[in-house]
Amino acid sequence: MFKNMLNSLIKYEQIFTTLPKAKELKPQIDKVITLGKKGNLSHKKNLFSRLQDKNSVKKVFDTLSKRYTKRNGGYARVIKAGFRRGDDAPMAILELVDRDIAAKKVDIVKKPDTKEKKPEEEKTKKK
Repeated sequence: MFKNMLNSLIKYEQIFTTLPKAKELKPQIDKVITLGKKGNLSHKKNLFSRLQDKNSVKKVFDTLSKRYTKRNGGYARVIKAGFRRGDDAPMAILELVDRDIAAKKVDIVKKPDTKEKKPEEEKTKKK
């Protein structure tokens, strides 16, 4: 479960989860980014064995390690976000410091513009 959460945090740079899970995940993401900053092949293999996702490993080594070169730790923050409605569990937002806002919308498919299609449809109706 934590492996999947780590991969989601690396991909989207922000996740919404329960407070105990977020507190448990924060040191793990710090260790992952620290491994990415070292940049050896052995560290890359170790990181792949931990994450099991090639895209996450690539993002850690390419973007996140360069973003946090001057920072010596504290790459993530936990923000309390109230309580869940059903079981009253404490919720939290776990996000990377200095995160990319556009990373949250990675999987959203853009809809084609409907304005461009309407004039074409009118031309076919006139014929």
